[in-house]
Amino acid sequence: MEFSQLIKERYSVRKYKPDMLRQDDLNAILKAGMLAPTGCNYQPQRIYVLQSDEVVAKIRSLTRCAFDAPVVLLIALDETEDWKSPLEAGCRAGIQDVSIVADHMMLAAWDRGVGSCWVNYFKPSEVKAAFDLPKNETPVLLMTLGYPADDAKPLKLHYESKTVSEIVKRL
Repeated sequence: MEFSQLIKERYSVRKYKPDMLRQDDLNAILKAGMLAPTGCNYQPQRIYVLQSDEVVAKIRSLTRCAFDAPVVLLIALDETEDWKSPLEAGCRAGIQDVSIVADHMMLAAWDRGVGSCWVNYFKPSEVKAAFDLPKNETPVLLMTLGYPADDAKPLKLHYESKTVSEIVKRL
């Protein structure tokens, strides 16, 4: 699919078919995340694939926004591996890196006919504890993945956006 068409048509899917993702689709989505640019290419993202009945039930107990997706990615930041600016304390690239990785995977998913939804509606501390993540890892987002249900559609607000002049400022 042409990129401009892909970014125009993609939407957050909140209703999925129960079918498990084909392994080649999942692999291509994960590969897109590996190819995403990160600060100094440190790749501080940690991607946990939740797809067994047991772990999917666990994540569904921690967020109402798993939307019955057959696969959920738990995307975390390894705080020991992100780029840290030598110019100013506290300036780091980790959250941005993880976000770029997630965006690449969302677009790759849509290109393969797989729907996704970026989810922040969860308590990171609870997810970290429930999945026994290492101390240095912080959950940043969940991403639901699956084939969109036949009656899936974007929310009304998907079609609403600010004007370019409200977003872009020229100095």
